[in-house]
Amino acid sequence: MGLVVLSDTEQAKMRRAGAAAAATLAFVGARVAAGITTAQIDSWVREHTKATGGTPSQLGYQGFPHAVCTSRNEVVCHGMPSPRVVLRDGDILNVDVTTQLDGYHGDTSATFVIGQASAEARHVTEVAAKCRDAGIAVVRDGARLGDVGAAIDEAARAEGCSIVKDFGGHGIGRRMHMDPHVAHWGTRGRGGRLRAGMAITIEPMVNLGRAEIRMLDDGWTIVTADGSLSAQWEHTLIVTKDGAEITTLRS
Repeated sequence: MGLVVLSDTEQAKMRRAGAAAAATLAFVGARVAAGITTAQIDSWVREHTKATGGTPSQLGYQGFPHAVCTSRNEVVCHGMPSPRVVLRDGDILNVDVTTQLDGYHGDTSATFVIGQASAEARHVTEVAAKCRDAGIAVVRDGARLGDVGAAIDEAARAEGCSIVKDFGGHGIGRRMHMDPHVAHWGTRGRGGRLRAGMAITIEPMVNLGRAEIRMLDDGWTIVTADGSLSAQWEHTLIVTKDGAEITTLRS
């Protein structure tokens, strides 16, 4: 499928879907604490998404059996909620929420620090947020995808961290995952150009150690190969002439 430029009506629907996803993420974030299970988070996401009038985009996607991804500590992405995973003081946890509302999708995630985390845990969490924002700052009509990726990668390396290269952001709209692939590393001046009206996600996965990853036997959960901590933050954006409109800002 080719690159999609959204109409004004479609952009308005993207804003509503993004706001719904952001509200669900905020609802969960206010309740995340030591002692709860990631299965409880999945339940909260299902209940709150329904209250917004939406449905969880991830539920059933390519067979994924949950409404949310919950990725703790060394889990890079696609962590599967479980009653056996109990949050503990010092953990970091990425919660990745995607909401489908009126045929359009809003995709957002945040990494939460549970209790008194180590300096290393706080560092990788803060760097991941900086990397997301560095990428967003480059987005505008005519910008190249390589410019976005290079800005993200440079921000990570400046802080002694690494960017996972196997996953990236993506186009979004009527489907959760669309063209283009938005790599979080790259070469300035290279890659396709963004156009005003396109919708994409910026969602760098940042490791405290090496960039290499591996998949667990469940076929979904991705972890750091060296066991180091990983953090991620994500927003959905609409490209504008002069920058980007973030549809998933939390109030």
